[in-house]
Amino acid sequence: QGQLAESGGGSVQAGGSLRLSCAASGYECMGWFRQAPGKVREGVAAMCAGDGRTHYADSVKGRFTISRDSFENIVYLEMNSLKPEDTAMYYCAANLRIYSGGWPWDSKDEYTYWGQGTQVTVSS
Repeated sequence: QGQLAESGGGSVQAGGSLRLSCAASGYECMGWFRQAPGKVREGVAAMCAGDGRTHYADSVKGRFTISRDSFENIVYLEMNSLKPEDTAMYYCAANLRIYSGGWPWDSKDEYTYWGQGTQVTVSS
């Protein structure tokens, strides 16, 4: 484990798509968060290797998809139908915890490791 590294951010027009990547090895649960200027950091999506279940914020359900390539040790966030309100710095986060049931995937306190962030800008 170590520092996470995001990539794939950029500028797109509304309705466009982007795929974020996070190089990650040895983590149990991975999450994507975002933070817009003047706003709190919010959970966008998460998944754990153990059960493979995915979790999404209501604002991105049906548009974003989190996935994990265990062979390449990369976690992706596929973002489609992007909206101007999706504009934010996106962060990859990870922890080593194993949960037996539900867990507060969208709480920043659940994650120990964080990336530096990658900017996503969506213009109207």
